[in-house]
Amino acid sequence: MSASSIDALSINTIRTLSIDSVEKANSGHPGLPMGSAPMAYVLWTQFLKHNPADAAWPNRDRFVLSAGHGSMLLYSLLHLFGYGLTREDLMQFRQWGSKTPGHPEFGHTRGVETTTGPLGQGIANAVGFAMAERFLAARYNRPEHEIIDHMTYALVGDGDLMEGISYEAMSFAGHQKLGKLVVLYDSNDISLDGPTDMAFTENIKLRAEAAGWHYLRVENGDDDLDAIARAIAAAKNDPRPSLLEIRTTIGYGSPGRQGTSKAHGSPLGAEETALAKRFYQWNGQETHFVPAEVTAHFQSIAKRGAEAQVAWEARLAAYEKANPELAAELKLTLSGKLPANWDADLPTYAADASGYATRQISGAALNVIAKRVPTLFGGSADLAGSNETTMKAESVYSAANPAGRNVWFGVREHAMGAILNGLALHGGIHPYGGTFLVFSDYLRPSIRLAALMKLPVIYVFTHDSIGVGEDGPTHQPIEQIAALRLIPNLLLIRPADANETVAAWHYAMAHRDRPVALALTRQKLPVYAGSDQRARDGVARGAYILKNETATLQVLLIASGSEVALAMDAQKTLEAEGIGARVVSIPCPQLFLEQNASYQEEVLPSAIRARVVIEMAHPAGLASFKKDHGVSIGIDHFGASAPAAVLMEKFGFTAEHVVSAAKTSLQEATRA
Repeated sequence: MSASSIDALSINTIRTLSIDSVEKANSGHPGLPMGSAPMAYVLWTQFLKHNPADAAWPNRDRFVLSAGHGSMLLYSLLHLFGYGLTREDLMQFRQWGSKTPGHPEFGHTRGVETTTGPLGQGIANAVGFAMAERFLAARYNRPEHEIIDHMTYALVGDGDLMEGISYEAMSFAGHQKLGKLVVLYDSNDISLDGPTDMAFTENIKLRAEAAGWHYLRVENGDDDLDAIARAIAAAKNDPRPSLLEIRTTIGYGSPGRQGTSKAHGSPLGAEETALAKRFYQWNGQETHFVPAEVTAHFQSIAKRGAEAQVAWEARLAAYEKANPELAAELKLTLSGKLPANWDADLPTYAADASGYATRQISGAALNVIAKRVPTLFGGSADLAGSNETTMKAESVYSAANPAGRNVWFGVREHAMGAILNGLALHGGIHPYGGTFLVFSDYLRPSIRLAALMKLPVIYVFTHDSIGVGEDGPTHQPIEQIAALRLIPNLLLIRPADANETVAAWHYAMAHRDRPVALALTRQKLPVYAGSDQRARDGVARGAYILKNETATLQVLLIASGSEVALAMDAQKTLEAEGIGARVVSIPCPQLFLEQNASYQEEVLPSAIRARVVIEMAHPAGLASFKKDHGVSIGIDHFGASAPAAVLMEKFGFTAEHVVSAAKTSLQEATRA
């Protein structure tokens, strides 16, 4: 690669922009951009189908920087291609209010496809992108009308491949034969603490091949652009997902830092910056310098992307003419909207003392919705029969059947969570995934990122309490409900009966601004009188009066999920003794706290200080509603193996205990 060629000049521009931004911030990771700039440049200029003028073009190729600490690589590319990042934005790297935060953030910076930084997440997101592309292509493409046809590329580092989630994701992608997924592995043998051979010596080639991937190795990724291009071209033509191990030198060009961990996560410093620029034969005297010929070069390449979109839009117009109904459906789903009357068939349930398990009703609601929402897509981590997450009229998604809608994720909870994020980010998909509530811990990092990105992912978490019974404490969630409620932007809905469960699904589908987790029972719960009329609005508001007091109101009984039954039984006893008690179902405290003060006061009058808060989970989950003189009935220790009815008696989840707690609270409030 000649130092005077436009390719070399462009690559060194990416490197120096990255170095200068990290240097100005006095914070960041210069080593990855310096080492991986050649592979990123080849990909973005020769292969990546994208249009900077329309970052949301549905048929664009997706690029995921899984190694998100190297964010300046991506920001430099976005700046050079004209995605709206200015030189000043680069100079504000990692500063308050800038468009260039320390790690890429979806929705914050135009052109960033997903939030990355927690290693391994990006490669699993990329699997979701590739799955979405294949499903939509199978459903909507027609002979001579290939409307959905694009690639997904990810750039990963050694750290990504060390994380357990990458093993899960690669195993699943290989099984699915996702041929439009290409992963570029920046293989430099260095991680933050030092040489990777202190902790990571596996044979990546054998690992990839064992998982069903196509593997190629480029020995000189520092400047052999032709070899990189040949590898990407070969990957595009292989029916398997591809892992391209591209050997690079971290911090390439810095004589005192290259090839060492010193280049990974710290600025080079003024002296090393000058030496690196001298090595690159860099003539720019100012920081963040972009030669005019480089600007023109990237602008000309960006025009190709705009022309590709124009050609695609012409194909789309022909497709619409030939397939008007299908085209209308595709446009609707790509917009994120739901079909008209999507909820028309959702059932309501009459009062029934014997009732249903809420997981059972969730499955019924899912199947009703699936008939009217053709892009509802998801499955379970090998627990579909227990989670009730199977769309019974639909087939299984696979390499042989890419139009299937039921996904067998296998026992891969963490990858499932990140794949769901990729499906949601791609667009055109309404994703959901299921497992036991106690195993939500396995995918918590992915849930957190879904919440950070405000993605419309639905989690179906069943077996939500010690009601699991004989399976014992390993399978009985205690802290999970409270812990999930602590995640900003995540809504956890714990319905009390069949009608609240249907309402929870309605809310999760209709509101697309954040993820929703459903916490559902294994055991049957009664269907309460009046919930068929009040549940939809009540769930949407987070809490509502399920049963009013008949005597003068003295105590509030506040519960979620299965424990509402205890509150209802306790109310009968209290009212018989002349104590006015109100039952408040609180399926989603986060939503309730978002309501206006007058509604909150209407449901939970502040003058009523006697309160009992009941939830078969850690009491921290509803602690804020107890107030000064209330009593919490919860469980702050692990459960045990026994029939559910025995556990509830032993751990105090009985109507008698609720009555006693109500009287205690009333006495305390009266004395105060």
